[in-house]
Amino acid sequence: MIDPSPDDLPRPTPPPASATAPRRERVVLDRAPPMRARTHVRATVALLLVGVLILGVAYPLAVTGIAQLLNPKGADGSLITSPNGTVIGSEYVGQNTSLPYLFWDRISLTDYNTTQGAADFYGPSDPALAAWLNATIHYLQVDWNLSLNESLPLDLVSPSLSSTDPFLVPAGVLIQVPRVALAIANLTHTPLPAVTGELLTLVNAAIQPAIYGVFGTTVVNVPMLDVTVLETFGIGGY
Repeated sequence: MIDPSPDDLPRPTPPPASATAPRRERVVLDRAPPMRARTHVRATVALLLVGVLILGVAYPLAVTGIAQLLNPKGADGSLITSPNGTVIGSEYVGQNTSLPYLFWDRISLTDYNTTQGAADFYGPSDPALAAWLNATIHYLQVDWNLSLNESLPLDLVSPSLSSTDPFLVPAGVLIQVPRVALAIANLTHTPLPAVTGELLTLVNAAIQPAIYGVFGTTVVNVPMLDVTVLETFGIGGY
């Protein structure tokens, strides 16, 4: 018996393909072209310019324009002028003056410079604090002819936190009336009692009570009071 050749053997028939079998398709993903460095730089610069224009130009101009419409005087800095028309400062910033016929503001550690931060204050246990206060009180006693036992308001011999505060408590202003009255009487050749009475009237009219009687304290705006003094007695200005 002769064995059949492998080529003579029947070959198995492959099973028919299922009609429901999924058809595999080749998916080709589109690759985005690589972004160059200059593209990132241009986008960053453009974003920076837009931010500067919006936040550094458009927004300040819009806020300033609205402020000019609602409160022009405040938007310009609440400036005050002397009777001769000279701008002498702002009603919200203390003035450094030593003129005898004007009321003086609280002392300042920065010479009333609004562009500088207030210097550090002496601590309560620092011996320099007592020496500084004693020197200030001595200066006031000598320059204002105050008695050695005169009770001085703390605001008159100490700076504010900002060192630019234009306000003083009424006691700190009233204690200056004799000095200011004497200087004005000598300057204008007006009787001293008349000048003193007029100054007391001006000071009492300038007293600002606490907001709603609760917030803050009773104060006097010294720069505004000085302008009133100049206008009342016909003095030129600073």
